[in-house]
Amino acid sequence: MNLRTLLFFLILMPVMFIGILIALVISIFEHTGDTFSRMAAWWGRFSARLFGISIVVEGSDNYRSECNYLVISNHAGMADIPLLLGAMKLNLRFVAKEELAKIPVFGWALKRSGYVMIKRGQNREALKSLLAAADVLRSGRSVHIFPEGTRSETGKLLPFKRGAFLVAQKGGVPLLPVTIIGSNLITPKKSLQINKGNVRIVVGTPLEPSGFENVEALMEAAHREIEHNLRRYASTQN
Repeated sequence: MNLRTLLFFLILMPVMFIGILIALVISIFEHTGDTFSRMAAWWGRFSARLFGISIVVEGSDNYRSECNYLVISNHAGMADIPLLLGAMKLNLRFVAKEELAKIPVFGWALKRSGYVMIKRGQNREALKSLLAAADVLRSGRSVHIFPEGTRSETGKLLPFKRGAFLVAQKGGVPLLPVTIIGSNLITPKKSLQINKGNVRIVVGTPLEPSGFENVEALMEAAHREIEHNLRRYASTQN
């Protein structure tokens, strides 16, 4: 534990809790969750400033903020979610593990704001809950999924699971591959320490699911794009 970890508990957590309470009240009158999305984006930017995290975004011209996408990225640290919320100019919802929905207040806000709660595992129930994300896409919102299914301890890309790419097909929207470089050094796995540092977010060219023969081909193309950017920029990250 270090000073930034203390700031997390003493400043960021209270700010987040107050924001969630406000979002719950707003959700009584607004059922889209769009206000919560804007508040979450502000929280992501605030988090980066609080912890001294510098973010460089490349490829912003590869997407349009008024459109919606199935966003996928590698997952190397707990900072990935707030960094993406703050950096991506999208009306964005995340797919989150079902256990988070059981947390009083926090879980209620996520569900009421259109976040998709997924059962973990490879069974039919897990796939069914994942495909609920397609309904969010069809409503005009963007959805983010970590196709690796877990965080990488080393920052290296893990194999993808095919569920995210089924969602892209069902949702009928472009798939936006995003590469996050350096976040594994900000919040190392199995550690409470939070470090300052530099993170690069590379937005790739959208992939149209209809342009691929099958889900596997789409998955391979996305994996190849993210892995290429990880290798391209990893040596320059400090």
